[in-house]
Amino acid sequence: MLQDPLFLLVAAACIAVVVILAIGISYFGKGDLESAKKSNKMMQWRIGAQALAVVLILLFLWMRSGG
Repeated sequence: MLQDPLFLLVAAACIAVVVILAIGISYFGKGDLESAKKSNKMMQWRIGAQALAVVLILLFLWMRSGG
């Protein structure tokens, strides 16, 4: 499975979601207005990255099932 490029792309997308989530959460604790704006922007990026990851996972499953 590690030699499948689509699997590696799915794994990279999932890691990207986790990294974006961690960065967004790190801004929550600062408490000022600028951090709140950055946190909100990171959560918007997370939603996009998560949607892409879900699409890639579904594509991977479809390709593995013989589609």
